[in-house]
Amino acid sequence: MLNKKLKKFVDALPIPKTLKPVHKDKNEAYYEVQMREFRHKMHRDLRPTRLWGYNGQFPGPVIDVNHGEPIQLKWENKLPDKHILPIDKSFHHLDKLPEVRTVTHLHGSETKPESDGYPEAWYTRDFRKTGPEFKTGVYHYPNSQRGATLWYHDHAMGITRLNVYAGLAGMYIIRDEQERFMKLPSGDYEIPLIIMDRSFHDNGDLFYPSQPDDPQENWPNPSIRPFFNGETNVVNGKIWPYLEVEPRKYRFRILNAANTRAYQLYLDSGQSFYQIGSDGGLIQKTAKLDNLAIESAERFDVIIDFSDHEGETIPLKNNLGPDADPEDETDDVMQFNVSLPLSSEDRSRIPRNLTRIPSLRQNNIQRIRNLKLVGSTDSLGRPLLLLNNKKWVDPVTETPKLGSTEVWSFINVTNFTHPIHIHLIQFQVLDRQPFDLDRYNKDGNIMFTGPQEPPKANEKGWKDTVAAPAGQFTRVIAKFGPFPGDYVWHCHILEHEDYDMMRPMSVIDRDRRG
Repeated sequence: MLNKKLKKFVDALPIPKTLKPVHKDKNEAYYEVQMREFRHKMHRDLRPTRLWGYNGQFPGPVIDVNHGEPIQLKWENKLPDKHILPIDKSFHHLDKLPEVRTVTHLHGSETKPESDGYPEAWYTRDFRKTGPEFKTGVYHYPNSQRGATLWYHDHAMGITRLNVYAGLAGMYIIRDEQERFMKLPSGDYEIPLIIMDRSFHDNGDLFYPSQPDDPQENWPNPSIRPFFNGETNVVNGKIWPYLEVEPRKYRFRILNAANTRAYQLYLDSGQSFYQIGSDGGLIQKTAKLDNLAIESAERFDVIIDFSDHEGETIPLKNNLGPDADPEDETDDVMQFNVSLPLSSEDRSRIPRNLTRIPSLRQNNIQRIRNLKLVGSTDSLGRPLLLLNNKKWVDPVTETPKLGSTEVWSFINVTNFTHPIHIHLIQFQVLDRQPFDLDRYNKDGNIMFTGPQEPPKANEKGWKDTVAAPAGQFTRVIAKFGPFPGDYVWHCHILEHEDYDMMRPMSVIDRDRRG
């Protein structure tokens, strides 16, 4: 890793470019995106870094579309045959598969299965080789769901952590008419913040460890590790950048695109965030928060008001907690410099009430599933995280019927939080309830230690990724649709997802299967 410290807040925050369609007619627009290797300067004092990016950009271009306007998008793999990061080939038969494979998942999107980015629907450069579930390189996105901040990233079986870490991630925005009349900050005052962490070699190349910190002699090299936190924070492709802002309100669409790291964001000025949206779009009421606890893959849509801070520099911080390593510099994320003159009167507003979200509790609940998040070890003694004690290759056990409503309880018997993501749907968080984890580890019995706790104010909306804390039941409710077919659900710590905390899910069409 780096032997020198990089100076913070010396690079301006880049604003990702917006993708333009190749052509467009009255029915739909058609886009093309190529995954390419390129070099990108991450910091003033660091040599350009070799990365993989959508259209040779890091992060990829913002795809900005309107509700109800479908698009087609061709994802082309133009990457080299050799990976730039260390691959553990000891599981999922990766030793028999091409080293570089990609398949893009539009995270949070309601799409048909052939456009969802199934992990085994991978393909290599120019579609020379394809996985068993590959159907097409042109994906169809209906964009028929509510306006929301989604994101796209690689989802290839067993190497998602490496492909995303190499740079394959970007933001996707669906807009709807409702927001246009709310006088939210817009145009130059609406900015994506794609936050992640990375480590580097002195020559500027990405550093990703080839083994866990304490490998055993019988473990392969490379060998997957259960987590990885980088030594720097990166926002929109720059390490610890700054953004010059006017003394007015700004809207920030925040995405945690880190492999493992959860962020506890706060403003050093002590001012509040006004959260207006989460994964699935606007929440019911604006949530005034001093701290944003954002797990990997979650999106927070917030307004920050700089009106009373003219001339100030305001760091966006990450609370590392009282036991943090004093050498850990990731307590800083970026900095806002309120240094620009006010270009025009700020007529934007922070609404109190945002939208109506009908509760799914009124639906006929057809199934309640209790799903354990468990820790285990593999045949070599390496950590192995599982869902309900099952591996990816085990038969499908989650088979909701199309149009049915189910409650899923994630019972976390490990000692850390897992962000759980379900493909195809947006769900609602019902509640969480703590139990005695030590007691469970002794005798396997669940003893609750407190009442059911309602979701946080900023979780009272549509979600596709939920924090499932250790020693708690986390309950969500979902209506499964609008399409039948094969999807997946998994932990979104990418090291966990790759091995082996991901399960197939089949949404069954009752009309077709009787």
